[in-house]
Amino acid sequence: MDRPLLSLPTEVTVGPILTNSKNEGSKRLVFIVEDDADIARLVRHHLESADYETRMFGGTHGVLNEAEKAPPALFLLDIMLPGGDGIELCRGIRKHPKLAAVPVIFVTARTTESDRVLGLELGADDYIPKPFSPRELVARVKAVLRRFERPLPPKVTKIGDLVIDAGAMTLSVRGKAVQTTATEFRLLDYLAQHPARVFTRDQLLDAVWRDTAFVTPRSVDVYVRRLREKIEKEPERPRYLRTARGTGYRFEVPRTTSAKNNKDAD
Repeated sequence: MDRPLLSLPTEVTVGPILTNSKNEGSKRLVFIVEDDADIARLVRHHLESADYETRMFGGTHGVLNEAEKAPPALFLLDIMLPGGDGIELCRGIRKHPKLAAVPVIFVTARTTESDRVLGLELGADDYIPKPFSPRELVARVKAVLRRFERPLPPKVTKIGDLVIDAGAMTLSVRGKAVQTTATEFRLLDYLAQHPARVFTRDQLLDAVWRDTAFVTPRSVDVYVRRLREKIEKEPERPRYLRTARGTGYRFEVPRTTSAKNNKDAD
């Protein structure tokens, strides 16, 4: 009996851009960057069955250019790819002003803890090891997109040299705009709305990630480290994101300033 992924009625040539699904403007677009054509077809089949639009790429070439023209709702990236790798592509996405906030999920045969941590440190929002269940993959895509699409109350919080605009989901540090992913922003905003309160990693997972079946407490550590690199003058000696030893994290308001919360955004 043939495997289902080989029996899907589609023809794919492995190359820079494999194929497009039919254009449905109301559907959320997912870019699938995967050099194994069978796996790419399998992922496309299940995503389109779940009412997503897809674009398939057999390597890194052309992905950013196509994303500039039609930004996707989410990237699914393999790591080991022709013409580069998914890690470098993820770096490119996170540095791109138009794409930096788009969620990224790695789908890869690299399964060690160090690989997972590296992926999260680079800005990935989830990390799915191969082999995987197609149903689980779709569930994790939905979980990540729910996290990104959940609106925040339209407030501007000014603390020290930080300006956190929840309505626009923008962050300014010492007068300069700083790019964050949606998960980074939500974590920072949540902590800033509860200054001096200590949260465990599990509490932060429940509050920020919500769909916690696919993430671990270690993910919180990675995101806090990334935020410190973006907002702290000295990430190794943080003023804002402080560690509560043996417990978790808290947001500290610098002594020289006071938080200005609950200001409605224009």
